[in-house]
Amino acid sequence: MTEREDLITLLDEDGKEHSFVVLDVLPVDMKEYAILVPLNDDKEDLEEDGEDDEEAVIFRIDEEAGEQMLVVVDDEEEWDKVAREWENRLQEYEEQGEIEE
Repeated sequence: MTEREDLITLLDEDGKEHSFVVLDVLPVDMKEYAILVPLNDDKEDLEEDGEDDEEAVIFRIDEEAGEQMLVVVDDEEEWDKVAREWENRLQEYEEQGEIEE
């Protein structure tokens, strides 16, 4: 089994592990945010039409005592701002031919 650098594993409140694919890290308002998609090993990662069946999750990257930590974005206004920036970045990637529509 090969190790992928774009995968991370996070623990929830109950200590259960969840794996995510890191899609991107982007700066918004002098903060950094990680765009992650849950990786589900129990079923196909892609639907038959090739579209990902999972929603992206936005985490803010905070630093505490020199350690980076991911924090769920609960504030709706902050979340919307980051989501808009992510959509803009996706559009740029599509225009540059880096991803297919």
